Amino acid sequence: MQRLGISFLLVLSCLIIGCNNAPQETANKTAANNVNAPRDPNKRIKIGFAMDTVKEERWQRDRDAFEAHCKQLNVECVITVADNKADKQANDVDNLLTQGVDVLVIAPHDATQAASMVEKAKLQNVPVISYDRLINSDKIDLYVSHQVPVIGRKIAEYALAKVPKGNYLMVYGASTDNNAVIMSKEQLDVLKPATDSQAIKIKASQFINDWKPEEALKMVENALTQNGDDIQAIVVSNDGMAGGVISALEKRGLTGKVLVTGQDAQKDALQRIAEGKQTMTIYKAIIPLANAAVEAAIRLAKKEALTDAKPFKNDKIGKDIPAILLEVTTVDKDNLMTTVIKDGYATFDEVYKNVPADQRPKQ
Repeated sequence: MQRLGISFLLVLSCLIIGCNNAPQETANKTAANNVNAPRDPNKRIKIGFAMDTVKEERWQRDRDAFEAHCKQLNVECVITVADNKADKQANDVDNLLTQGVDVLVIAPHDATQAASMVEKAKLQNVPVISYDRLINSDKIDLYVSHQVPVIGRKIAEYALAKVPKGNYLMVYGASTDNNAVIMSKEQLDVLKPATDSQAIKIKASQFINDWKPEEALKMVENALTQNGDDIQAIVVSNDGMAGGVISALEKRGLTGKVLVTGQDAQKDALQRIAEGKQTMTIYKAIIPLANAAVEAAIRLAKKEALTDAKPFKNDKIGKDIPAILLEVTTVDKDNLMTTVIKDGYATFDEVYKNVPADQRPKQ
């Protein structure tokens, strides 16, 4: 009798487990079928854009340009902002995938951690574009950016041409950002002959967490103190940090006396260049960058070939990935009128806002 009871319970348990597993197996098969099913051509394309930050003006321009081009081309666009937090960006990507985006565009906070986001997208057959910053994954479908190695070289070449001898400080971006690492390598390669000959001496160098201006300020303040203000050039990798660097120089009466580089052509940086506080910046047209990303996303959603992409070597992973890289321009006081103002990127009045009228160039 006891054996019969045990047998009955075993049979009952198997029946219950079988009943519970059946819906799950059906759900799994349905999900798999949905992932592999061809896209409905009549369905409006949905692009997810997982941004790291919009704190800086440059990234606000990216967001606005990306959104505007999506509207122009009649595709749906969902934009998230991670506020410089890797965990938040990972959650943002999960949410975008849950919403059923056709293509995922990521401007990564952490280039290595973002590779796991690419993996998740690929499990759902969602193409991934690495936007502006390069993700350390060979599974991305496209890297859309400006010529990052060229930016690094142009910054260093400009500094070396203007200050061929003297003491340098090197202010790099975030170590988690591939762009910062690429630029630092290129800058050091350009400066190597001068450092080898000791024509220039790098007195301090540092990667700045999240590209924070306040940390750049502290780094430069400390370096100036340690070197008795005997610094002739500060190679800074973006305009936000350049603002912090210039604040450090202002406290010591060194504004305009020390070369300061930058990147992004932010409005406040262009104003500083016009005033003679910042020496140069790298102008990267944002609208063509955002447009290229949106247009590539649409082609990927339609499973069309990216014929304009070319191989780009990601040294971090030692592999080539397809890339579209846009050209960049060096901007200083001498060509403000013929670059950013001529292109309509910034107006004459915006750039020369803090310059007395009698010292402004003729329009």
